[in-house]
Amino acid sequence: MLERFQNIFRIPELRRRILFTLGVFVVFRFGIFVPIPGINVDALARSAIFETGAFGLMNIFGGGALSRMSIFAMGIMPYISTSIIMQLLTVAIPQLERLSKQGEEGRQKITQITRYATLPIGAIQAITLAYMIQNMENGAFVIIRGPAFIFSAVVTLLAGTIFIMWLGEKITERGIGNGISLIIFAGIVAQIRPAAGSISSLLSVGEITPFRLFLFALISIFVIAAVVVIYEAERRIPIRYARRIVGRKVYGGQTSYIPIRVGGVGVIAIIFAIAILMLPSTVARFIPHPITQQIAGWLSPGASLYYVLLALAVVLFTFFYTAIVFNPVDVADNMRRYGGFIPGLRPGKPTAEYITAVLTRVTFVGAIFFAFIAILPEIVNRELLRQSLPFGGTSILIAVGVALDTVQQLESHLLMRHYKGFIKTGR
Repeated sequence: MLERFQNIFRIPELRRRILFTLGVFVVFRFGIFVPIPGINVDALARSAIFETGAFGLMNIFGGGALSRMSIFAMGIMPYISTSIIMQLLTVAIPQLERLSKQGEEGRQKITQITRYATLPIGAIQAITLAYMIQNMENGAFVIIRGPAFIFSAVVTLLAGTIFIMWLGEKITERGIGNGISLIIFAGIVAQIRPAAGSISSLLSVGEITPFRLFLFALISIFVIAAVVVIYEAERRIPIRYARRIVGRKVYGGQTSYIPIRVGGVGVIAIIFAIAILMLPSTVARFIPHPITQQIAGWLSPGASLYYVLLALAVVLFTFFYTAIVFNPVDVADNMRRYGGFIPGLRPGKPTAEYITAVLTRVTFVGAIFFAFIAILPEIVNRELLRQSLPFGGTSILIAVGVALDTVQQLESHLLMRHYKGFIKTGR
């Protein structure tokens, strides 16, 4: 393993890419500690209001920026929300659907539209967040209340989101891996040190026992290993292409397969589910009425109803999002157009029905697994460690998925230059 790490830095281009990515991480971490104008940093540091609920999820993705109300407090979430909305609109709007089928040029146009659409969505979120922070705890978190604070906060928060979006694109262009995913990954990993310190403090005062900590570590290793297996698992549907003779050349006669990944849309489904469940409870907390407070309690992490609804929502959104991103009819039509067929099945409708049946079974397995992963870490954190840690199901899925993708990209760079990679082969 040490030799394989040394191989990375023997390649000048790969070394430059890795150092550039690490440099962007440093800039990102520096911005997390720069507060927006007008914030009472001391009062905010004594409060834990942004470390639970929907705010807690945003805080984890932002590496703790929201709890400090820094210039990166909104993180990359407006861009992610816009990207999800654009994927949904691609199915509903024919013009966007045509763009998505135009190859790399069409994808670049959709990406450009997503960038512009991030501005109004980010502005709405920034205005909402600025008004909320101004009115929380009777204005204890701000130095001076009024339009001046709202204006400066909105401009700063929106500029911070645009800057992070630019950093992510630069990582994708000049670094290694997907920039947006790596920035979220960096935010999640940055929360490990404070969480470890909190666990150490609880262990030293006797609030948790060494056996509980050992059991927590054992379950965490099992969950991470299971996520890796699910991410790498896929159902391969074999395809054969008919041979065609054009002049003196023979085309086709090849064998391929359609990969249907078990963990294809798990993270998106969990983010959808958590966002929808957290919205009513978050809004209810700011309405001083006994009924709304009771609803907020029912839909807050730790309540039995919350876990039941979360599991059902994850299963529902997994099937919903899979139906959006994978169309068996289009796949069957493309296969027939290029002379491909599944052995034992006629092209056209029978092929589409078979792919639909396989997709449904694979999606069901993935949906049940992701519902289990979304709930188990939360329950383990609360029952074994008596606190909420940044190791929820969504965080684990994102961190493991980004790590696997980055390792695969490093692997491809090494193999192209005839170096041994990280992934063992059978030869």
